Amino acid sequence: MAEEITERVETASVRRVPKYGVFLLLGAALGIIAALALTFGFDDGTATSASGLEYSVGQVFGFTALGAIPIGMALGGVIALVLDRVNRRHAREVRIAHDRIRVLDDGSAPAARAED
Repeated sequence: MAEEITERVETASVRRVPKYGVFLLLGAALGIIAALALTFGFDDGTATSASGLEYSVGQVFGFTALGAIPIGMALGGVIALVLDRVNRRHAREVRIAHDRIRVLDDGSAPAARAED
């Protein structure tokens, strides 16, 4: 049996990339913590509107969380984008060698077998 070996060399850029989902979840968690702090940090947690309606602690927390969670997620996304831009400068080039080995039988059609 005869073998035919072909090589191919490429270059690729390698860099660290932040996981955006993790940053968004951390931002959402910080938004919930901020909503809790804003809800229980002032008075007894109840609020009265201009029309005289009184809101419970759970309602105040819900209203505050509706604003704080998206803001926290946006901040987490911005931090991930900034880290991505900073890491882009530290990218390094690597060489990748691909070897392809073809085993040729006794004069019959070549049987291709690729090993990477």
